[in-house]
Amino acid sequence: MTTSKKEFEINKTEQEWREILTPEQYKVMREHGTERACTSPLDKNYGEGSYECAACGQKLFTSETKFNSGTGWPSFYTPVEGAIGSSVDKSFFMTRTEVHCSRCGGHLGHVFDDGPAPTGKRYCINGVALKFIPE
Repeated sequence: MTTSKKEFEINKTEQEWREILTPEQYKVMREHGTERACTSPLDKNYGEGSYECAACGQKLFTSETKFNSGTGWPSFYTPVEGAIGSSVDKSFFMTRTEVHCSRCGGHLGHVFDDGPAPTGKRYCINGVALKFIPE
């Protein structure tokens, strides 16, 4: 499965994405892959700062909304307003809500309804889809 052909603010050919993303980032962000749990150093990063899209640099999450979900992936309870888009993902014989960067369409992960207050949401994000910018 590849990212939808919906028009985003940033559009590139698949070859152009391959030139700017690592092979693992390409697999996750353009082919809806998933990195292995507990492999991202961002999972246990709790420094102050923001998390940007690894493909286009749009600010997606802040450190204030990050929490330890125990799942092995960086988790947040709310994104930056307008930064995330979503779609229905029916892969693996289940229905989930897939989340992507609203600016470039890069696949980020999924959102679940088992997060902490105040939203009750858990944005479970592939670390390779993020770039941490310390404050």
